[in-house]
Amino acid sequence: MNWTSPADLRAQVQKLWERGDILASLATGESLFPRRLPLKCPTSAEMSEHFDAVRAWISALREIACCRVEMRAFRHRVFGTNAVPHAVWLDSTEDALKLLGKQREAARFIALVDMTRARHPELSDWLARKPQRALALAEDWERLLAVVAWLKAHPRPGVYLRQVDIPGVHSKFIERHRGVLSELLDSALPPAAIDTAASGVTQFARRYGFLDKPVCIRFRMLDRAHALLPEIGERDMALDAESFSRLGPGVSRVFITENEINYLAFPPIQDSLIIFGAGYGFEMLGRAKWLARCRIHYWGDIDTHGFAILDQLRSQFGHVESFLMNRATLLAFEAHWGTEIRPTARNLTRLGLEEQALYDDLRDNRLGKNIRLEQEHIGFGWLESALAALAMRGG
Repeated sequence: MNWTSPADLRAQVQKLWERGDILASLATGESLFPRRLPLKCPTSAEMSEHFDAVRAWISALREIACCRVEMRAFRHRVFGTNAVPHAVWLDSTEDALKLLGKQREAARFIALVDMTRARHPELSDWLARKPQRALALAEDWERLLAVVAWLKAHPRPGVYLRQVDIPGVHSKFIERHRGVLSELLDSALPPAAIDTAASGVTQFARRYGFLDKPVCIRFRMLDRAHALLPEIGERDMALDAESFSRLGPGVSRVFITENEINYLAFPPIQDSLIIFGAGYGFEMLGRAKWLARCRIHYWGDIDTHGFAILDQLRSQFGHVESFLMNRATLLAFEAHWGTEIRPTARNLTRLGLEEQALYDDLRDNRLGKNIRLEQEHIGFGWLESALAALAMRGG
């Protein structure tokens, strides 16, 4: 029979718990109860045809200690007048918690609410919006509030996270909880203490005024005449983005490659340097205005993500040329084709005609399923020939 069972009633209340509605009411003081629970009852015909089953159903509902069952009279020509359930009510939050066995969790959440109201009342709304998340963080909540208090006292501190001095709190704790701390700090700090241009956990330090470890750009001079340390010749070097932007090395051509061995083994080229790329994310190169005066050649894998990275790099430097990312190179090394695990299929707007045609063939699997050629599989002689061709045409 498809009548509402005690398990069905409990499931209805469980949904209120899982959505956070019950806990939220404890934070706001706006109770959800008394609350009438949806109840599917036997029809008159079912009561006549299945009287014993109906009696068992009635008995099961009335045994739910924390629910109030509202009855109505039902008259039967054979069995006479009987009382049958008409509605089921939960009269209080305490009854709901007892039904679910969640009294301990609720008590813990109430303690979080009381602590938060006493220390940072402006976070009460966050607790009401995300009570389940707060409950999951109960063991760490006091330390999270301590971090909020420290930043309220030291807005935009200009120190590294490692220098934050809070008893029981270390920088690893802050780093591990950057997501929730961002939400709490956005609610607790004045607007002037928040850099809204920085978002996401990776920009946590910048958003709240901490020092962040510098992003370093790794590069090699390919022409000894431009060596930064001429007494020892060309070396693998790294500079923070700000220092790199001020470099002004005087070269006319820059190569960017994603493979470390290709970067280290790249042959000497007149008037050139090479940068070891880092996949997606070239904003740090955008600070180096002198790059706009250089010919830039990007050498990535021949796969969908390789072209996506090329497309992104062109958002910083529209004049970037692809290098060894053409159909001839792909076909020449067919024996070394691999499989791209998670190809992208998004539209790229900054590719040239030949690049776009090859990208379309790759994303649409016209050459095979998820084909890719990693740049380290391209023969060194092929690289040297391509560089010689560049030199001949002055490219």
